[in-house]
This record gives sequence, structure tokens and C-alpha cells, in this order.
Amino acid sequence: MTDFHLLIADWYRLNFRELPWRNTKNPYFIWLSEIIMQQTRIEQGTAYYLKFIHAYPTVFDLAKATEEDVLNNWQGLGYYSRARNLHYSANYIVDELNGEFPSTYDEILKLKGVGSYTAAAIASFAFNERKAVVDGNVYRFLSRLFDISTPIDSTQGKKEFQLIADELIERAVPEIHNQAMMEIGSVICAPNPKCEECPVNIHCLARKNDTIDQRPVKTKKTKVRDRYFHYLIYSFDGKTIITKRTKKDIWQNMYQFPLIETSSNEIPAHIENRVQFSSEPQKHILSHQRIYARFHHIEGEPKTAEKDFISIQESDIQDYPLPRIIDRYLENL
Repeated sequence: MTDFHLLIADWYRLNFRELPWRNTKNPYFIWLSEIIMQQTRIEQGTAYYLKFIHAYPTVFDLAKATEEDVLNNWQGLGYYSRARNLHYSANYIVDELNGEFPSTYDEILKLKGVGSYTAAAIASFAFNERKAVVDGNVYRFLSRLFDISTPIDSTQGKKEFQLIADELIERAVPEIHNQAMMEIGSVICAPNPKCEECPVNIHCLARKNDTIDQRPVKTKKTKVRDRYFHYLIYSFDGKTIITKRTKKDIWQNMYQFPLIETSSNEIPAHIENRVQFSSEPQKHILSHQRIYARFHHIEGEPKTAEKDFISIQESDIQDYPLPRIIDRYLENL
């Protein structure tokens, strides 16, 4: 496929989507976009990207912000460890690198929360380094193009796909090539592919072998854990109680109403006689967990003041970074 890189580059120049981070060579902006867009739809991610470059136009601004402020701006996007890693790495860049964003793949890879895909994307987009990106879209595209049955989530599969991607980029312009690979994987070689519109469909072995629906192959099934949360919403003198999630768990360093975790959706017996109203279970799905949350409204103060209780005005609740499941419930009250 000596013409492969030319075919996809020509297609990309004619069909690429206008996205704000594609109009910059600023590695800080590209880094923000890559972290924000992980596990995120383009429409939602674009709004957060614009919010972040407005709130933190330089890495110095991001480093200077408090983690709580960063989490508050991230609220609703999920996978909050990404925001904590952004803040941590911004401080590393400012304190250890004098505010100079690392300019090579190997140096970028040292940033917390940055893996091989993200490092390759930043290195190629900002610095035109010849590093092939392999994300979910590229895995799907390559698995069909070469009709590869090796599971993409296996050690062997990751090596095999990276080797193929590295070979394909050898004669190409790195930035354009990587953008084209991801764009075709996203909009053409999607889960429901548009094969007739693919610029390299004549080379596609899965199309020839009628195995498109069987590619890519995965072996691992994510084990999902069910958890049952009971939030206590106290109301007294225009105030309520919140706590900060400080343990190493989901939503670390975010705020919530006092929480009781149990093994079912049943109202805990020891609070039942104080509850004025209880919501129906609210389902929230994470990558490895299903959260079933109920919100129990209680008139009056807690009988026992725990040391981690924080009394705030009810009207100030949105000043604190909240997990999306709580934020969504409050929006619908």
C-alpha cells in the first residue's frame, strides 16, 4: 500500500471537521484537548475545552488554580482523575520545567495521566514528531483494514497494532497522517461503517473477507460492581450539610451530602423515621461500577455532628465540585 498515506491525507484535507484544537500548535492547548476528549463525545468535550482555555489560558494559570477550582470546572465531565492529573502535571511543568511544555514523546510521556496514545498525539500535532497514534478509532480502522483477529486488548494485540501503525506513518507527514487515521476511524470506519465513503476501501481485507462486523476482536469483559448510596439531605435555617470525599475512591476530593453506603436500595432503618421524602433510585454508570443512589430529605440538623461535616448555605451548594449524579439530581429537583 505505497499510496496509503497519500489517500488518507487527501481525504482528510477535503473532509476534516473544524475543531478548535486543530487550529493551534500550542502544546498546552493540544494537551488539554487530548485529556478532555478521553471517553468524551466531541460536542460535550468542545464546550469543556473552550471553558478550560478561557479559565486557564496558560499552564501557569492552571498550576496557580486550586484543585477544587479545577474540579469545579470539570464537573459533569466524569473521570475526575483526569482533572487531578492535569492540575498535578501543570504544577510539574511550572515547578520542574520552568513552564516549558515538554517537546518530545519521551518527555511528554512523563506527565501524570499521559499514556502512549496521548504522548504520540501531542508530539505529532505540536512538534511533528513521527509517532503513530493508536486510539480506539485507529484500532477499529486497522483491524478491519488488515482483517486482524488478534484481540486489541491483549498484550500481543497492542504490540501488533502499534507496529503496523508505526510502519504506515514512515513515509507520511506525522500530524496529517495521525489526524487522518483518527478521523477516518471516527466518522467512516465507525461501529456502523460507511465503507463506500472510505478512501482506502479497495485495500480493506475485512471488507473483502466479509468480516467487518467481527472486527475489532476483544477478549476481556469489564467486571462491573454494584454499589448502593444513600445521601442525606439535611435542611435547617436555609442550610445543609456536605462532606468532602477524601478517601482513594471514585470522585476523590469532590463534595457530597452525608453518605451511607449499604448493600441495597432499602432505606437504612436507623434514619427511616426522620426522612420526610426519599427519591427513587438514581442509576449512574461508571466504567467498572454501577451506582444506585437515593436521596433522603430530612428536616432539621443531624443528631450527631461528625467531624467531617461542613455546614453551608443551601444556595451555595453549586460553589463546590459535586459528582454528576448529585448535580443532576439537584437540577431536576
